[in-house]
Amino acid sequence: KKRGKLFLEHPGGTRLYSCAKCSTVLTNRDYLVSTRFTGSTGRAFLFKKVVNLVMSEKHERMMLTGRHIVRDVSCKKCKTKIGWMYEFAEEGTQQYKEGQVILERALIREYDEQFGNVFAS
Repeated sequence: KKRGKLFLEHPGGTRLYSCAKCSTVLTNRDYLVSTRFTGSTGRAFLFKKVVNLVMSEKHERMMLTGRHIVRDVSCKKCKTKIGWMYEFAEEGTQQYKEGQVILERALIREYDEQFGNVFAS
């Protein structure tokens, strides 16, 4: 079965976050909203924009902050599940998350494209 070319986007910027498994660029530091989240692997970061993702169907998930409708997100290139996107938050105080993406810190890498520095987890 022949596959077409995989098109990947670049979010711009130099302080980048990429998939830890295949190094596909996902987002940059300018889109980071918060580092104070927890995922299934530990620390997780909230971003307002992430590229090069594939998303699951919507499903309901009960979290510490209430009921949310989410989509799991995976790397477009290697298909590794790396986080989730908030579609809907029932609680009014949580609605700022809608449309934003959580990436699990253990599953991404942060680096500076300009200087080639990789930052520790």
